[in-house]
Amino acid sequence: MANVDHDTSSDERSRIDRFYMNFALSEARRAAIEDEVPIGAVLVIDSEVIGSGHNQPIRLKDPTAHAEILAIRQAATAIGNYRLTGATLYVTIEPCAMCAGAIVNSRIARLVYGATDLRAGAVDTIFQICTSSSLNHQVEVTSGVMAEECRAVMQDFFRKRR
Repeated sequence: MANVDHDTSSDERSRIDRFYMNFALSEARRAAIEDEVPIGAVLVIDSEVIGSGHNQPIRLKDPTAHAEILAIRQAATAIGNYRLTGATLYVTIEPCAMCAGAIVNSRIARLVYGATDLRAGAVDTIFQICTSSSLNHQVEVTSGVMAEECRAVMQDFFRKRR
């Protein structure tokens, strides 16, 4: 039930958000194993995971192969439409400008992310792309879901690289 009605209790919504964020964390850990920056994403419509991904720009030799973009591409293919109306995207780290733009363009209804990104975060930190009234679509944003766990995956990855 990731596409949650406003009538759903906040406790139930938090439980659902944590449930799917754990899937995103699994994707992030896969990225770390592949020596990619450990960010994971999972896209859900009506309680069904329709797309998932983890960062792969090094392996794919593609600077756009961020977790969010890969999950969006997979989901669009799965439903046969680039408009992901009613979808919720779970991401371990605040999306960058490219990914935030793709989230808006794909008409995702809701974004849930874990930790903020002080250097590249384009949802709340540096820019507010997903909620900008200047754009033709705004996304409901929930931040800080399992933030410590999401941040720890990134910190562990970079600590091991030093």
